[in-house]
Amino acid sequence: MNFIRFLSLFAAISLSGTVSVSAEAPTENDYYTITTFETPLGEVIEACGFQRMPDGKLAVCSRRGDIFMITKPLAKEVTADQFQLYARGLHEPLSLAIRDGWLYAVQRPEVTRMRDTDDDGLADIFETYADGWGISGDYHEYAFGSKFNADGTMYLTLCLTGSFTSKVPFRGWAMKITPDGETLPLSSGVRSPGGMGSDLQGNVLYTDNQGPWNGTCGLKLLQQGKFMGHPGGFDWYDQAPSMGQRPTIPASPSRMYIEAAKIPELIPPVVLFPYDKMGKSASGITCDTTQGKFGPFAGQLFIGDQTQSRIMRVFTEVVDGVMQGVCFPFRKGFASGNVGVEMDASGAMFVGGTNRGWGSVGPREFAVERLNWTGEVPFEMKEMRLLKDGFELVFTKPVDAAAAGNPASYQMSTYTFEYREQYGSPEVDATQPTITGATVSDDRTKVRLIVDGLQIGHVHELHADGVRGQDGNGLLHADAYYTLNKLR
Repeated sequence: MNFIRFLSLFAAISLSGTVSVSAEAPTENDYYTITTFETPLGEVIEACGFQRMPDGKLAVCSRRGDIFMITKPLAKEVTADQFQLYARGLHEPLSLAIRDGWLYAVQRPEVTRMRDTDDDGLADIFETYADGWGISGDYHEYAFGSKFNADGTMYLTLCLTGSFTSKVPFRGWAMKITPDGETLPLSSGVRSPGGMGSDLQGNVLYTDNQGPWNGTCGLKLLQQGKFMGHPGGFDWYDQAPSMGQRPTIPASPSRMYIEAAKIPELIPPVVLFPYDKMGKSASGITCDTTQGKFGPFAGQLFIGDQTQSRIMRVFTEVVDGVMQGVCFPFRKGFASGNVGVEMDASGAMFVGGTNRGWGSVGPREFAVERLNWTGEVPFEMKEMRLLKDGFELVFTKPVDAAAAGNPASYQMSTYTFEYREQYGSPEVDATQPTITGATVSDDRTKVRLIVDGLQIGHVHELHADGVRGQDGNGLLHADAYYTLNKLR
């Protein structure tokens, strides 16, 4: 904790007068526990995608080209004998989905569907379902897929060739696969996706990673005919007549909000993940659709980070037709570099990891894990909503009114990132808004912050170290990062 944040915390506690802090502050593990599965000896399962099967088994795909089935994946302990090989020899499958009795795997060169027709546990029929893009052999040409939506449509994001160029068709694009397997261009401007997912409203989102034209990692919304920010794949507009003319190449260096005002097709990221503070390699996406089985965050998104071996939490809202939102820390301490993230209907979250090629805080080369809610509700900022004159904070538990109603309990700063063709960006254009008021709701679950100095196009970094719950404890995570694309 830096000195300014310490002074804010000290002032808040002093002014509240009656707050007493518990001897031992709660930890993440008190609320969400990690179970690491034992994997078969000799198998390297760099888990990147999951799919729960109709018979209750859990399919998991590995970067190494294998798919395994796990029986009883919700057992208290999952041992190596619960893994059974289902398929081998695929080309780096990173995503799985199911439809009409077929298991679908997104590989580098195609989407393959497979099934086991003789019930021996091994897939014996493999069919190409879609393959309307190219591969050059470059290491960077990853491919991620979504689940099928209600009408049988799937979406893909295709990494560029390296970080800067697109040497074969539609590298650096998002694609739409129709129910009959036709591959159609959806959006240009993709750089290096790390995962895909949908929210409760059916919006399809993906994570893109820091690099050229991406100052930091971000969560992005896919829409037909739009431009996601990296012009490296523009040559393929010649093969995408339905997309219309290619967008204007952005100026460099610039700012995303400046270029988005000039380029109609350009969509700013929904949420930016400030580099290092909220991870370094954003990855898989899953939505809590369990209506409370995973805790107090129903409907929110959970995002993996490969380098920092963590899961982040995201709340989004739509302001003047533009999606934006906030990211919060959620859970760290996973065994490897998180890539695959999938919420199960039971309320468990499956998490898969690999550190090959990138390294990770989690020390293992690979891992298959499960995250479970203990049933205890953590004291957290549940939501952060934009107001015309500041923000509304919603908490999972009632706050101590004196501490939460004191503006000194909060500290806010803003910054953005350069939008440029060079790799990444430092934080730039920093400002220091003033929090002039903090009003606690009658039920003590909301606080209205009056903020002088909101900045369009900036991350608004909030630290609420001085907020206390009614038991005297502080927030489990006192930090939030709101990306403001539109003012109310």
